[in-house]
Amino acid sequence: MPRRPRLRSTAVGFLLIAMPFAVAADPDATEFATWREAREARLRADNGWLSLVGLFWLDEGENSFGASREARVVLPEDAGPEHAGVFERKGDAVTLRLADGVTATVDDVPFRARALRTDAAGAPELVRLGRISFSVIARGERLGVRMRDPESPARREFGGCDWFAPRADLRVRARFERYDPPRTLAIPNVLGDLLEESCPGVAIFEVDGRKCRLEPTIGDPETGELFFVFGDASNGVSTYPGGRFLDADAPVNGTVLLDFNRAVNPPCAFTAFATCPLPPESNRLPVALEAGERFDGEHP
Repeated sequence: MPRRPRLRSTAVGFLLIAMPFAVAADPDATEFATWREAREARLRADNGWLSLVGLFWLDEGENSFGASREARVVLPEDAGPEHAGVFERKGDAVTLRLADGVTATVDDVPFRARALRTDAAGAPELVRLGRISFSVIARGERLGVRMRDPESPARREFGGCDWFAPRADLRVRARFERYDPPRTLAIPNVLGDLLEESCPGVAIFEVDGRKCRLEPTIGDPETGELFFVFGDASNGVSTYPGGRFLDADAPVNGTVLLDFNRAVNPPCAFTAFATCPLPPESNRLPVALEAGERFDGEHP
């Protein structure tokens, strides 16, 4: 998500301390429209979630790679040879060996065989073969090849996100209580894994007279931006069944702005090849937050 640090005056900070459950001012319509356009542009981008066309979990040892339907890692049928090479997994390491006559690059550098860096400790290496790109991801004990195609049907057919009309009452100044020291937040994902993330505190606010609490993780260590994975009573009715995501700027003077008009669907709402986190039990709210991105469709 874009990083948008905001400065707040001392006077505003004093008022927010006195009114921890205050509704914030209406969002600027032009700025909000620009933010939504940027959100959809990221989805449509060459490397956006809509470009995904496959996620192939690797077995220990050799995994065939090519356009053959018998391959372990399958290219789109018009995007490469029947037999393009082999991914070899040895524990946590993956090596790609290309078949004779097949050309691919990493960082624009051609290779014949090389070990590939996964996303376990940062950005993975990106392999390009014609229009197709792919990288190796690590999820628990799993290693998988995630494949992108800028000509994917999902990208080509995307007509934009579905949004609720903006609501000022769901743009809330919440009290932020810091944990000292930070706590560990256990976040499940769609694969059944449990991820342990550092949680700096809790946001406390009210919706329809009901007290709510949400625990974030750190979205950006440099800015202190917070990242919330949350669920609410609208999930499976008018919003995505698996919950939604919300970014928030770093707390200021003990308060944090939670603008649920900017709540977005997880990647799993757009592709079957994502491995999305799910809301932890502590972040499942009893109220319906009908703001931000809607979801009335079916799972990919």
